[in-house]
Amino acid sequence: MAGPTTADRGEREGAKASESGPPPRRLRVPSVRTLLVTGVLLVLIGAGGIWLLYGSQWLRLERVTVSGTDVLTRAQVREAAAAPVGSPLISVDTDAIEDRLRRKLPRIDSVDVVRSWPHGIGLKVTERQPALIVEGGGNSGKFVEVDREGVRFATVDRAPKGVPRLELTPDHSGAAASLRRFGPDRLVREAVRVAGQLPGPVARDTRTVRVRSYDDISLELTGGRVVVWGSAEKGDTKSRVLTALLKAAPKARHFDVSAPIAPSSSGS
Repeated sequence: MAGPTTADRGEREGAKASESGPPPRRLRVPSVRTLLVTGVLLVLIGAGGIWLLYGSQWLRLERVTVSGTDVLTRAQVREAAAAPVGSPLISVDTDAIEDRLRRKLPRIDSVDVVRSWPHGIGLKVTERQPALIVEGGGNSGKFVEVDREGVRFATVDRAPKGVPRLELTPDHSGAAASLRRFGPDRLVREAVRVAGQLPGPVARDTRTVRVRSYDDISLELTGGRVVVWGSAEKGDTKSRVLTALLKAAPKARHFDVSAPIAPSSSGS
């Protein structure tokens, strides 16, 4: 029998070569010089970035913008913020600015201090709103504004329009005991709590919130109407009951919702 021809041997060798695939590529290891150059470039880039942020004149604080003010002026806020104009913007301590503003301007409830690249700082202010006012406060003819959390935050010459007055009148032994037990600050917070529970029409008509004790709070409305509210407990229920009473007896002058399961109205 004749052996394999030259053509047959060529086909087998070609098949073996195709099965084994192309020869593997060798991994190229960077040379020492390439590594050195890369390292130098990275150092230069890092140094350039640091210089750009801290050393150059391109990214420095040049302006301070203020938004959200109502009673306060923008100039007052900028002055209290004492932002370091001319300093690198990256180094400005925004937390310190916020602390200064809240400390120097108690009227500020919250403030967002944000960098505005490349040259600015933005101060977005939210002012406290008076829920009640207290007449006097140690200054004749002055009014102290009290916010929804019971914080006394400002003394003003004129009472804000539409804000009820708060009167603490512990005029009997039980009320005095309540004042000693809870303290005036707690009673103020209870009064603010009641003011926040009032239905819209009643809140607009309320002229005075009078606190004789923790559970003896009353309201003086327009037209000489009086509402005995009691404590600040069950405020939502009392609010609904009072709304119904006002509709049922529009000419009444005295309303009592201190016990909302047994409310009453009287007078005409």
